[in-house]
Amino acid sequence: MISQYSNPIKIILAVLFFICLLDLPYGYFQFVRFVGLIGFLILAYQAYENKEQTLVITYVCLAILFQPLIKLSLGRTAWNIVDLVVGIFLIASIFIPKNK
Repeated sequence: MISQYSNPIKIILAVLFFICLLDLPYGYFQFVRFVGLIGFLILAYQAYENKEQTLVITYVCLAILFQPLIKLSLGRTAWNIVDLVVGIFLIASIFIPKNK
């Protein structure tokens, strides 16, 4: 049942990450980290149900990267690159066919 929500979750996360490229208050970035943690954990669970081990590891690593509890201080430029790459990955993963 959760797998039907994977594409909307990916789109929402990608949009949030792309908006992070703008100059916004710190509270927005905290919000994105919390939503990212929840979103990536849901995507990891869905990948686990579909026996997609590589995606499980990828989403868990992204959940750890974006988690809001222990801050990873990369600097503004590095975070912009991470946000852009992860957003593109999420959008691309919608259109790339899955091999079964």
